[in-house]
Amino acid sequence: MYTSRRKFIAGSLTLAAGTGLLSAMPFSRIGNVLGANDKLTVGAIGINGMGFADLKAFLAQPNTECAALCDIDENVLNRQAAEVEKIQGRKPRVYKDFRRLLEDKDIDVVIIGTPDHWHCLPFIYACQAGKDVYCEKPLSNTIEEINLMQKAVKKYDRVVQIGQWQRSDNHWQDAVAFVHSGKLGKIRTVRAWSYQGWMKSVPVLPDEPVPAGVDYDFWLGPAPARPFNRNRFHFTFRWFWDYAGGMMTDWGVHILDYALFGMKVSQPKSIMAMGGKYAYPGDACETPDTLQALFEFDGFTLLWDHATGIDGGYYGRSHGVGFVGNLGTLVVDREGWEVIPEQENGKAKMERVELRKGVGKGLENHMQNFIACIRDRNVTPNAGIEIGANIARVANLGNIAYKTGRRLYWDSNASLFTNDPEANEYLKAKYRSPWELPAV
Repeated sequence: MYTSRRKFIAGSLTLAAGTGLLSAMPFSRIGNVLGANDKLTVGAIGINGMGFADLKAFLAQPNTECAALCDIDENVLNRQAAEVEKIQGRKPRVYKDFRRLLEDKDIDVVIIGTPDHWHCLPFIYACQAGKDVYCEKPLSNTIEEINLMQKAVKKYDRVVQIGQWQRSDNHWQDAVAFVHSGKLGKIRTVRAWSYQGWMKSVPVLPDEPVPAGVDYDFWLGPAPARPFNRNRFHFTFRWFWDYAGGMMTDWGVHILDYALFGMKVSQPKSIMAMGGKYAYPGDACETPDTLQALFEFDGFTLLWDHATGIDGGYYGRSHGVGFVGNLGTLVVDREGWEVIPEQENGKAKMERVELRKGVGKGLENHMQNFIACIRDRNVTPNAGIEIGANIARVANLGNIAYKTGRRLYWDSNASLFTNDPEANEYLKAKYRSPWELPAV
């Protein structure tokens, strides 16, 4: 038997009549501090890509164990179960329905690595079930879902880490500390970009029968019913609006998050965006392969710029953030950071900072931080629900501005666009029956 430090004190998960949805009585947190030698038991939902990378990072930490895996693809499920058995010496239980995994009272922690359109429901149900949650980014696909997820974390008092692992990467933290020092002078604009040359065109493919072992209707879940097409499945789901938000939400939540972090801001006053399928107009993807979005804040602007199929980003880097100050510009990406001084009459306005390289331990550090927060609930997650929710909103705002094709004015207090009913429709989650947004 798998051992667990958490025994629920009331109720159990049940299926709501007629809908197949979970309902649960809220659970109380048992204690505030977990001993370093107490074992943490995890269940992982969605394990084909980053979900499994997250699980391996979790199991690399001491006193951890995987009790169960869940995926709608039996081929993935069986393969990853065998890998977990190699790692820990025992095979986890396997489920195709995440609701069965959440009924498992031996599980303390849930990792959610599903496609974006499948983050909200298991996230909220896991919180209701008394589990702590590590959820892949972006937090969710609509702002209505994001607001509900944030509410659930507060109501059920859960420890949550969002998979924005750059928040735990030391050189990114050092770069932001330099920005906060004021040495760059007045920062008037920030550039954030992702140019991904390896992301080529996705050729149009015909619909086909559902592969053996795949519960495709469950994979679609709350998304619209469509015939199976492998372009919409597994990795490339992120280029279709039904399931994700393209590069803006895939890379943007990493890169834009640090732009906001460096400037100590949260949500913009207004947003404009333009772009399209300029590189591959006839391929299968729906989301733009080329996009610029401009976010207005008090005293500065933030530009997001992405492109697939080319690597020609700013400052010779395929991705990153550039904080453009009157005295110099700090540039940071996953390789490291540097400061490029402004010149006046051939003289540098500030001291140059040569490239300071990162060490590539962001995910490892991120998982260490998450586990530390579970063991001592007074420790703050590096990418907790407030951070994950805020940047997911901002990225969604950029996509909505692109879809509407006009400048939008955002009321962050009301979580609505000002005097724009059409744009506000994009904030809502539209679920396919019998799936429904959970009550929180």
